[in-house]
Amino acid sequence: MKLDVITLDGGKGGSIELSDAIFGIEDIRGDILQRCVTWQLAKRRAGTHKIQVRNEVSRTGKKMYKQKGTGGARHGSRRAAQFVGGAKAHGPVVRSHAFDLPKKIRAMALRHALSSKAKAGALVVLDSVVITEAKTAALRANFAKLGLTNALVIAGPEVDGNFRLAARNIPNVDVLPNAGLNVYDVLRRHTLVLTKDAVDAINARFSEKEAA
Repeated sequence: MKLDVITLDGGKGGSIELSDAIFGIEDIRGDILQRCVTWQLAKRRAGTHKIQVRNEVSRTGKKMYKQKGTGGARHGSRRAAQFVGGAKAHGPVVRSHAFDLPKKIRAMALRHALSSKAKAGALVVLDSVVITEAKTAALRANFAKLGLTNALVIAGPEVDGNFRLAARNIPNVDVLPNAGLNVYDVLRRHTLVLTKDAVDAINARFSEKEAA
């Protein structure tokens, strides 16, 4: 598929050929996208939530009352979960929430995420995102010309320093290098903006995987 390339100020920058195997998938697999997003978010979880178990509760270890003759239940410690101030039973402990997802599934999910943006007309290819001054107001005006209000920008091998500084104060705009391209960030923004270098990197990334 062929897509027009535009410049940051809204001018024409030629055209570029996009691989149908990456950007032209018609049957978008929502289940694959869901699996990959769940995998990404699970890896981000700190897993530091924790409760106190019986041996960690600071309460007396003295037996509450005698074993027999009270007419009530037999209890040995106020640290038990049924008492106010006692431990909690079966609560969360420190652990990792991460789980494995096959590399082929991850690669498939990224192709389907990119294709979903192209299919929805929410894919923009820019000539480059290099600016001379780190001026947020000027960059916001350029984005307004392009109709970008909620976007993920994949800038190339490295993000231009001035562009990164100018874009960081614009709400709902994320800027990442090629290595940061991921399914979750692609789907969470309305528009995907790729530079020509980013498109070349994506093609190279998937050609290496197919060769392997």
